[in-house]
Amino acid sequence: MDHTTHKRLEPAELNAANLEGALVYDGNDEKVGSISHLHGDGPDTHAVVDVGGFLGIGAKPVALRLSTLDVMRGTDNAVHAVTMMTRDQIKDLPEHHH
Repeated sequence: MDHTTHKRLEPAELNAANLEGALVYDGNDEKVGSISHLHGDGPDTHAVVDVGGFLGIGAKPVALRLSTLDVMRGTDNAVHAVTMMTRDQIKDLPEHHH
């Protein structure tokens, strides 16, 4: 997917209403999961991403600092995020517990 034409979200748009359910892609443009919810406030906000599993079953929630994600709207207006971490690096993160 060519992300160069996608519009980056403004800081005020980085909220649960826009981000929950957004797909997350790794640096190789492979889908790694989706954002289930946000945790924290301000610069310490984390996106909790459900990684692995099938249709949400067996997925492992991991926390990624929101500031490390490039969040944008595609040409279809759907919000998605890109991280420079690899799929394996994300899978190796500790499970997020509330």
